[in-house]
Amino acid sequence: MERTGRKTLWAGLGIAVTIAVVAGLVWFKPWALWVDETVNESLPTTGTTAPPPAASPTDGTTPTAAPTPTGPAGPVTLAEGSFISHEHATKGTAKVVRLADGTHTLRLEGLDTSNGPDLRVWLSDSPVKPGKAGWDVFDDGRYVNLAKLKGNKGDQNYPLPADVDWSTYPSVSIWCDRFDVSFGAATLARA
Repeated sequence: MERTGRKTLWAGLGIAVTIAVVAGLVWFKPWALWVDETVNESLPTTGTTAPPPAASPTDGTTPTAAPTPTGPAGPVTLAEGSFISHEHATKGTAKVVRLADGTHTLRLEGLDTSNGPDLRVWLSDSPVKPGKAGWDVFDDGRYVNLAKLKGNKGDQNYPLPADVDWSTYPSVSIWCDRFDVSFGAATLARA
């Protein structure tokens, strides 16, 4: 009887350890640190959403064309900053760019950071602080979670929502939402 009890105990312990290891692997995703995802997007010339088609008048008149936006014909950099490292070594540049149609996009150029679980691109009103003091400040105030990071290397674009005043968010962070820590951040200074 004692022998059967030991076997059951060891089998239960083995199952518990296996479950703990699998859960830890799923939660931490350690392999992500060694897998690079490179994105090489070109700068868009217009926003990602097309304006709705002009409605045809029902009174028999000829439809008029939608007004065209005024301003520079090409993309214009309004603010930019270089990334500094926080939890992981991070390099590259963040830019707020006004596109020809008047929409705005956040462009990351030459990004080079570690991969990780649940990385996000955040705009924040918290100041960028060097070293360990800056690792966890970006969720202290107001922030906008723009999107999941497309890749830990390369050039990529993130459309800014029309209802967000980007100038009230002077910082960009590559934020690990799983562990509430910044991999790296940049201060957006007016160009």
